[in-house]
Formats: sequence, C-alpha cells, structure tokens
Amino acid sequence: MRIAYLDCFAGISGDMFLGALLDAGVDPNILHEAVTALNLNATLKIEKVDRSGISSTKVHVYEGSTLAEQTQTHTHEHEEDDTHQHSHTHQHHPKTQHQHKAGHTHTHEHNHTHGRSLTVIRDLINAASLSPAVKQTAIHTFELLGVSEAKIHNVPIEKIHFHEVGAVDAIVDIVASSAGIHALAIDKWFSSPLNVGGGMVDCAHGRFPVPAPATADLLRGLPTYSAHIEKELVTPTGAALIRALAPTFGQQPAMRVERIGYGAGTRNPKDFPNVLRLNIGEADDTIHPTPSPKHAPSKHDAHESQTVTVLETALDDLSPQILAYVSETALAQGALDVMLTPVIMKKGRPGTLLTVLCNPSDSEALQQLILRETSTLGLRIHQDSRVCVDRHHAHVTTPYGDIRVKIGTLNGQECNIAPEFEDCRTAATKHNVPLKLVQQAALAAYLK
Repeated sequence: MRIAYLDCFAGISGDMFLGALLDAGVDPNILHEAVTALNLNATLKIEKVDRSGISSTKVHVYEGSTLAEQTQTHTHEHEEDDTHQHSHTHQHHPKTQHQHKAGHTHTHEHNHTHGRSLTVIRDLINAASLSPAVKQTAIHTFELLGVSEAKIHNVPIEKIHFHEVGAVDAIVDIVASSAGIHALAIDKWFSSPLNVGGGMVDCAHGRFPVPAPATADLLRGLPTYSAHIEKELVTPTGAALIRALAPTFGQQPAMRVERIGYGAGTRNPKDFPNVLRLNIGEADDTIHPTPSPKHAPSKHDAHESQTVTVLETALDDLSPQILAYVSETALAQGALDVMLTPVIMKKGRPGTLLTVLCNPSDSEALQQLILRETSTLGLRIHQDSRVCVDRHHAHVTTPYGDIRVKIGTLNGQECNIAPEFEDCRTAATKHNVPLKLVQQAALAAYLK
C-alpha cells in the first residue's frame, strides 16, 4: 500500500504543501497545467531555497504581468513581521480572513477586491479543463473553508465572500495542490500533530491570538500544539487542505520511504527550519514496533473499529433531482457513503430515506447541507462503529490501456479484487467496447 506522511513540525500552508509535493517528485508540468486550466492569468515560479540549512522548494504564485515583472515588484516577499493591507470598498458581505504566515506587505487592488463567493469559485473550478477528481478535491477544500467562515459570521455559506482566500494565489494553491495529490495516487495519508505556532496575528476580525478564527475552526478535533516560535504556522489554506486529506494522525507509520520532499515557507527564522516534510513510500507490515506497556498487542489491532456518524432523514415531498444533487454534494464534502432507500411513510406516501455516513469531524457541515438543501425539519444523528479491510491499488496493463485494480486484504490475505469502475468506463468509451469486457480484461491481467 502506497502511503504518505506529512511532518508538520513547522505547520502547513498552501505554498509549503505545493513545494513539498514538487520536492517529492511531482512533475511540475502537472501543476503548471492545472494553473493554466483556471484561465486566471496566473503563473507559478518554482525555486530552490535554504531554510536554516535545509534545501527546500519554494513556490510563488504570480498574477497578471509577466514573471520577470512580478519578480521585480514582489521583492518584499522575503521581508518578515509585516501585515497585509487590503482594499475592500464593499463591506456588506462578511469578510474572510487570511493569516500572515507569508509575512509580506501587499496591497491588493485587483478584480478580486470585493471577494469571490463560493458559487463563483465552484463555477470557476468546474469550468476548468481538469479531471473530475481534481475538481472534487479543490471544491471540497473551498467548501470546508466556507463552512468555517459561515459559522464564524453566523450567515449561510452561500453569502460568504472570500477575500484573501478567494484571491488568485489561494485558488491556485488549492487547485494545484489537488492536482498534485491525485498525481501521487496515495492510498492512505498520515500526518503528525500540527504545530500552529504562537503570538498574535492581524486579520479581518482584528488582532487575534494564533490560530485565528477560521483556522481554529478548521482544526477543530485535530491534534495541535504550539511550540518553538511565536509566529503563525498554519494558514486557513493549509488547514483546509489537511482537513480535505483527512489523514490518520500520529507518529510516522511503519513504512519504507522512497521519496522525501521539503516545501518552504516564506520566512526563514534562525535555528528553525520553516519547512513541511513529506515522506512517500510503501507501508511495511513486516516492521513491528515495540508496543508501550499501556497498549499490549492484540489480534484485533490491525483492524480496529472506527467511530462514524450516521445522519438520517425520511423525505416524501422532495424532487428526485434535488435528492441526487444532495447525494453528490455530500460525497464532495467528505461523506464516506450516501444511501437512498425507498420507504413507505405516513398516509401511505412513498418516500426516500436519506442516510449519510461520515467522519465525526465532518458531521456538522453535512448536517447543515441536509437541513439547507432538503425539505426536512430535522435529522436523526447517532454514532456507530465500522471495521474495514486494508485497501490498496495495483496498476495493470490491458488491451484497452492501464487500469487500476482495488485490492482488499484481511490479515495479509487478499479477500476482494475489483477493477476501478471509472478507469474501466473511460477505457470502454475510448475504445467503443462493452464495459464488462474491460472489467474482465483488467481482472484477468491482475490474476496473471
């Protein structure tokens, strides 16, 4: 199983994540093409920098003019301890916040001065020539940001206008990161606890202790700490990306590391490497770390039950079109599964039981989605447990191209083999052959 581990000892931001992806081997053309597809007249500059003696990759986002002109006008990017100053002439929409991990003075007077709504950002991403998976991850990340901002301002999510996090650089960070995530084809993500830093930060809400409101809400339920430096280390973009990845938190799992990437932040404080480290490799089940006295070995350790939240409501007055839309949106916002079951309700009316399975941390956002988008007046919410087999992908070559095959293992033994449906559908359409023929070819190729 291919896994990745994020070492967030210096926090995480969008540019640090992009740098780590590139430093770990993601093809720069994948990121450049994703940025071009947005049609925002933006470009990436990628360079090697030193952070307290660590060679790392720094990514800059430039907008509007040529790269050479931008390089001359952005020489302040390496200054520290300053704040952004933004011009917002229309204040009737709640302002989103932007943390100042970058630490440079910047006055924005571009077209995004008044901010972009979530709908505008969604449409922008959907219009881009990107794969559906990349679009889904990018939109989900922005929806996570929107949910936190809406909660802080106590307004519906669609009325939130992103200012700094809706600017070109943030959109580019999130979309390019989504493209890099899918290019790596990681089966499971892991992460260390997040160092949020310390001190105070200036944002749209005034001067706040680190982490500022949106970041703090995005990090709700995740393991965080404050150490080493009195600066902001986790930005809203970084927090939203880590939330979208939904990694398992803790120490680095047993793995054979193949690639190591270092993504640089803008600041370069003395004796503190301001970098995000990304380790990529294969999980190694042959490595058995010595258990602590508080955790004796158990035959159930490999497949411990997970706690999940179940949201349910029965509907007899809602259009099937809206039900389909809600199901798709819930999955895009992180739901683990969505089920629509025909039921007979009071007065003999046919209805639909909507059941959403999700991680507890995503429950509140999905509750808001269902209450906002459907005709229900209430939800049933309960916690449940589930046990899953280990899953990983293999790539096989067929007469119709390369197909991913999902393998489920239990105690090291294969118990389920299934060609990825989307890969098979794409191949069947491209070669004008029956879908089942592609599926059979992929399964035969794997069994050989």
